[in-house]
Amino acid sequence: MDFTFTEEQEMMAGVTRDLLAEVSSTTDLRAMLGRGEGFDPARWSRLGELGLTGLMVPESAGGLGLAEVDFVQIATACGYHLLPEPLVDLVGVVRPLLAECGIETGEDEVIVWADRGPVAQADRAARLLVTAADGGLHLLVPTQADLVAQPHIDPLLRLFTLSAPLDASTRIAPPDAPATLLARERGALFAAAQLLGLAQRVIDLAVAYAAERKQFGKPIGSYQAIKHHLASAQVRVEFARPVVHAAAGLPPGTSTFARARVSHALLAAGDAADFAVRQSLQVHGAMGYSWEVDVQFCLKRALWLTHAWGSPAHHRDRVATRAVGLPLGPDRLFPTENSHA
Repeated sequence: MDFTFTEEQEMMAGVTRDLLAEVSSTTDLRAMLGRGEGFDPARWSRLGELGLTGLMVPESAGGLGLAEVDFVQIATACGYHLLPEPLVDLVGVVRPLLAECGIETGEDEVIVWADRGPVAQADRAARLLVTAADGGLHLLVPTQADLVAQPHIDPLLRLFTLSAPLDASTRIAPPDAPATLLARERGALFAAAQLLGLAQRVIDLAVAYAAERKQFGKPIGSYQAIKHHLASAQVRVEFARPVVHAAAGLPPGTSTFARARVSHALLAAGDAADFAVRQSLQVHGAMGYSWEVDVQFCLKRALWLTHAWGSPAHHRDRVATRAVGLPLGPDRLFPTENSHA
């Protein structure tokens, strides 16, 4: 399978990385926290000006109609820069889902999805997508719902529980509609992409710290034990990267094969992020656990993303179903699995 991105895909990802480096530095994020906020309208406006919000909306609904593989590197960049605004879920999950349901959405409109649990950044949403107990999908305006703020491990994300009267007037899709199930697969895939970015970020932080921190008159990065820690972390990331890209590069679906690919990607990226954070904390020493060092932001975001679209146990079960319950062999590799779905 060819994992090479096109020139257009690389250019789009590069422009996004440059913008995020400018508007989503940890200095910006700490200033936002100091103001008691969890959303920066100016940053959201800049992202909208880049034309990102309509990337995966079908052309028939006024979007660009791009695929998962076109967005995966952008999601990775959002993870790297700890973007607090819900760009990844809006672009990669919510707007395509609403388009499938025949619902029009605005380019700069913030819509979040409370999918059977708490939802982040609901206080800044213009509309709320809600999954009912029976699996049906409902669309509300904020005045129709009661939001209750909840404590959250990630200080950059404001978490809310939502209660609202749901009836036929708010329903936009029946229980467990194919579009809803597919949207969850996209959510897990792009969570994996964000975890890749987080893993790379903590490695970069550790490398920078190891170059400036000195012991016995030498940078600690010159010692072989430190090099081994960081090299092992980078190896985990590089092994996870093609797994995520393979899941993004093949047609999405809800078959056993497609679900296993997404779950494998999330598990591999989550493992890489967990290992990278642990190694970065080791390199930073006690400083790594302090508020002043940015590693703690990455640790907390990684813990959230690892469970945001199903627990690791749930995704291990899906991979096991594919590996144990269905045939294996050279004719069942990634490029040909869809013919067996």
